[in-house]
Amino acid sequence: MSSSVKKYLPAILASGFALPALVLTMSCAGNSQSASAPPPPEVGFSTVIQRSIPVYGTWVSTLQGYVTANIQPQVTGYLMRQEFREGSFVRKGQVLFQIDPRPFQAALAQTQGQLAQAQAQLGQAKAQLGLALINVKRDTPLAQAHAIAQSQLDNDIQTQKQNEALIAADEAAIQAAEANVRTAELNLGFTSVHSLVDGIVGITATQIGNLVSPTTILTTVSQVDPIKAYFSISEQEYLALAGRIPSASTIDILKGRDVPLQLTLANNEQYSRKGRILFADRQVNTQTGTIQIVGEFANPSNLLRPGQFGRVTAMTALNENALLVTQRAVTELQGNYQVALIGPDNHIKIKPVQVGVRTGDTWIIQRGVKPGDRVVSEGTSKVQDGEQVTPRSDTEKAVSPYQGHGEGN
Repeated sequence: MSSSVKKYLPAILASGFALPALVLTMSCAGNSQSASAPPPPEVGFSTVIQRSIPVYGTWVSTLQGYVTANIQPQVTGYLMRQEFREGSFVRKGQVLFQIDPRPFQAALAQTQGQLAQAQAQLGQAKAQLGLALINVKRDTPLAQAHAIAQSQLDNDIQTQKQNEALIAADEAAIQAAEANVRTAELNLGFTSVHSLVDGIVGITATQIGNLVSPTTILTTVSQVDPIKAYFSISEQEYLALAGRIPSASTIDILKGRDVPLQLTLANNEQYSRKGRILFADRQVNTQTGTIQIVGEFANPSNLLRPGQFGRVTAMTALNENALLVTQRAVTELQGNYQVALIGPDNHIKIKPVQVGVRTGDTWIIQRGVKPGDRVVSEGTSKVQDGEQVTPRSDTEKAVSPYQGHGEGN
């Protein structure tokens, strides 16, 4: 019993207070003296890791057909038939549309008749030339012997030259008629409109019965296996990618499988096949500071279609001996980054850091930490500089201090 209680005990007893009140007073005094400070707060921590890690870049890409061909007729006529199902796969040379061939059949027959007429005229001119040659051969010695007049031989020679000129004209007419026949045959063949490539055919842009001409786009066929992916990267990323291929020439830079591409589709699922870079554009866009890259992806199932958007990911660099910290351990305050270090004596030290790029769920720290440092990863918003904590590794299972004890123990 404390001296203060002994001093006032007679007065308390004299005033009539019961013994339970005295016991309660003594108990409260004892509890206040035995109360201690709360234990240091428990925080989770992770360790700064040093290792070489690849750095990836991700860019928005647009898919385009490897070859995209607008199907247009080469002659003017009325569209009679459509020989394909829209959205289906068609082969190169397959007939897609049929234009009314009858006017072109008539034109072909007409040119063939003109050719036959020119050939007949040539035959007649050759026969006349043969007769003129006979006359010249016969009359030449007679004229030399003065048996006939010289004027008769001159007429024979003039007739020969005229027939030779007629033959030359008829031969030229035959060549022109043959060219007209070939043109008519081509035009007749053009009434069947064929696919120019293997690929997926699009929606028909005109209707059966319409008058079409060489300026009319009937449909479009795109070769989609493989398919191209267009995306733009910064000049710095381009130089980083090009640096990974030191033997590449100016023309072949980035070409090949040295830089594999990963495509993420609009549903956030990764495409199962890796792609490769085909080529880089000839120049950097002076307005955006980017250069367009063209990649290709195998597409045997025709899943990828022109016009789709996606994200292309490629490794841009290998950061050797990088210091890695989980992203949860880094906090940002007005553009400045900091971490909470746990010292050997379990006291907190708030330290500014210089961050690099993010990779996965970690952050590359360029300055401010060293390998093996313990940084707070859980409870960073609750700790203060100089505060003592109870650290718990992220790999340890959190156990309640009351776990395994019954209620009231």
